[in-house]
Amino acid sequence: MLPDAPKARRGWRDYALLLALACCWSSTYPLTKIGLGSIPPITFISARSLIAAAFLLVVLRVRGIPMPTEVKAWKLFAQQQTINSTFPFLLITWAQQYVPASNTVVLASTTPIFAFLITWAITRHEPATLLKLAGAILGLVGTAVIIGLDALATLDASIFAEIVILIATISFACATIFGLRLTDYDPMVVAAGSLLFGGLILLPVSLVVDHPWTLRPTAEALVATVAMSIFSSAFGLMLFYMCLTRLGTLTTNAQGYLRIPIGVGLSVILLGEAVPANLALGLVLVTAGVAAMTIPKDAYRRWRRRGG
Repeated sequence: MLPDAPKARRGWRDYALLLALACCWSSTYPLTKIGLGSIPPITFISARSLIAAAFLLVVLRVRGIPMPTEVKAWKLFAQQQTINSTFPFLLITWAQQYVPASNTVVLASTTPIFAFLITWAITRHEPATLLKLAGAILGLVGTAVIIGLDALATLDASIFAEIVILIATISFACATIFGLRLTDYDPMVVAAGSLLFGGLILLPVSLVVDHPWTLRPTAEALVATVAMSIFSSAFGLMLFYMCLTRLGTLTTNAQGYLRIPIGVGLSVILLGEAVPANLALGLVLVTAGVAAMTIPKDAYRRWRRRGG
């Protein structure tokens, strides 16, 4: 049984957290590209999880907040990390060997659509309105425009890998919904526990498969790993659970569309990639989609009354 969606009135600080989450997770794309240049995927994911967990555990110690000791809490942490990080990231990392990055972005950006459908058809833990559906579709269209509509033409190739990416995306959507079970815990505690489990579960696999002691990672890859650990994993996961508590699942999922334009900007700065000419139109559609998914219900009703 899932808890009800948050009922408290939302303010600008809540949406600032959503933007901060989008910024943290947007850095995943360029930092991963830099890190994987000399660090294998399993070792990279394990290392970033363990570094992020260690960072959060130190902060929790300074704040005087203990980690829970009951088995129930750690079961929840393990389940959430599995469906929100370990499982989907391993799938996407494998699939990207066969699917172009632009196609991956399109497929991975469907998380809000799946979250809406799961909420509407199964969980019904918060209102899944037509306005939010329209916002999800607008965001998806904006994402396609940003990366280029021509990228969609090749979606029939490597179909198995593309299905794997969609499975990972559905896993992300489920994690956003079932993450509501963890709202009784401090977001930093949830993030630390989840990351610690994820890193430890992959560590023996990394030792057997990658033999990390034989690796010679570049300085850039090491910096990218640490930066991704702190900003994308530690702060990002903490903000994720804060947004779930304050904004609910559907609105929290809307940040997935914000990550696209932010990620493009970071790619330009960190990797020197060119800005596509169709970015402006895509940004307008993405902004409209996010607005439709995040606009408070009372404000929307007042706007409709004034328009009528």
